[in-house]
Amino acid sequence: MVNEKNNGTPALEELLAWTVPTLKKCFLDQQACVPKGLLEALDRDHRLGARELARKIRARRRKHRAEGQRLRKLLQYEQELWSQGINLIAGVDEAGMAPLAGPVVAAAVILPRNYKLQGLNDSKKILDEAKREQMALQIKAEALCWATGQAEVEEVDRLNIYHAGLLAMRRAVLGLSLSPDFILVDARKIPECACPQRGIIKGDTLSASIAAASIIAKTTRDAQMRELDQLYPGYGLASHKGYPTPLHYRALRELGPLPIHRRSFAPIRKALGLDPVQQEFFEEEEDEVEANAPGARSKEAASDVEDAVLMHPDECMMARDR
Repeated sequence: MVNEKNNGTPALEELLAWTVPTLKKCFLDQQACVPKGLLEALDRDHRLGARELARKIRARRRKHRAEGQRLRKLLQYEQELWSQGINLIAGVDEAGMAPLAGPVVAAAVILPRNYKLQGLNDSKKILDEAKREQMALQIKAEALCWATGQAEVEEVDRLNIYHAGLLAMRRAVLGLSLSPDFILVDARKIPECACPQRGIIKGDTLSASIAAASIIAKTTRDAQMRELDQLYPGYGLASHKGYPTPLHYRALRELGPLPIHRRSFAPIRKALGLDPVQQEFFEEEEDEVEANAPGARSKEAASDVEDAVLMHPDECMMARDR
């Protein structure tokens, strides 16, 4: 019979009589609260597996502490605004600036105060697609409100990709069911937006609100590209999501451009036998976007797009998601 303390936890001597697999299941896999003195006792245990278990539990604790510190830092911009009495803070980000096909999609999210979600980060840093989808569902369920907006391919070609991205962001903000008091935006500012806002270079890695928006924008666009893959089989849209990859270029050569391909992008114009378009895609935005470090430039968000618009197909490498 197990001798238990008043709180229902087995006494230390009883725990040490457990097998290592049982201890592992309880304190590592199920993450039960580790009683005081257990780790030190496991360190002295003659069983190698017990000593290794103590090491793994400590490593998990360090990992959790580091993640907690990262999530607190991820709220630095929101905390600054909350301390000023600004409550409804919307994070805004986009996905799909660099692809050769499909819309550019933006999302706006207002999170609860002090919101923390383990693993929350820029969508590009969450490589597991299933995890990204699950996080998007959780953010949508727990956010005060969220909305998406997009600019279609025709608008990308008419406005250019940069301004189409801004249009998608503006539509996302207008779609929110609550009016934000302040907006945090990744690397730019939204035109024709009456709400106070702040552009943050690499904001999707520095602000929880922007990171949450990046995940919703990314997963929303990915779902659309999977649907387009059903409509236009053979191009691999569900795989590369419209980005300039060798598979995508091969499909362009063999099958030709689709209605969803961006005619203003040089590789598509080449496939159509048209002259490349040379134009200034990004206007100067001095003093509009915050520089988080000396020498930081407001055009940081544009680099991938310029590559996709102007590069020759033979020079294409796998495009980084944006």
